[in-house]
Amino acid sequence: MIAELRREMALNTLVFETLGKPEKEREFKLKQLKKWGFDLLFGKKNGEETYFASADRKVGDKYEEGENSFEVIEVLKELPKNKKVFAHIEMVEGRAYLIAELREGDQNIEILNIPVGEVLIAFLKKHKFINIIEALRNIGSAAVLLKKRGDEGKPLPYEELPPVIRRFLRDGKKVEKEMEFGRMAVAYFGENKEGIPRYWVEWMVPTIALFDEKLAEKIDKNLALLK
Repeated sequence: MIAELRREMALNTLVFETLGKPEKEREFKLKQLKKWGFDLLFGKKNGEETYFASADRKVGDKYEEGENSFEVIEVLKELPKNKKVFAHIEMVEGRAYLIAELREGDQNIEILNIPVGEVLIAFLKKHKFINIIEALRNIGSAAVLLKKRGDEGKPLPYEELPPVIRRFLRDGKKVEKEMEFGRMAVAYFGENKEGIPRYWVEWMVPTIALFDEKLAEKIDKNLALLK
């Protein structure tokens, strides 16, 4: 019975892919760094003047993180001239880290290195992207979002999908086009005896895109379609 059900799922689950590698790097404004909960600081790291990011620090603060010591000289209100903030995802022994860098030409200064889970959930919660939080299952360079309802059965073909599922796919493809990567897998099993829809939906998106407020809002609204 299980083998037959898995056969039906494998044959009839609808998969829509936006080919390409998951986006690992994205440029962000200084205000976005602040929305993650961090300030851009100028000061001393292990005795040498440089830039770094931290939360809830003020001028004159001295503190240690790991093996590094810091002293805050200035809390910056705008980016230094000709410099931009880029952030990307790095994987270390199966765990995703958010790395932010201050960049000018080929020169990069790492200003933030933190496990993605520590900052992403707080960011999503702050902006009330509850649908993403509820659907989030695991995080790598790409994040897996999962929503399901009811018992599994034989998935229906695309032609028999209800309007709300078709809209989810249509709007999802638009977001994926912006991100240049994505993978949606949909198995819709129809309604049960009480008229409640049964489905299984998995959506893979670039993790770094979830830190972009506008993209995260579109992803959250699309997930909200699945009641």
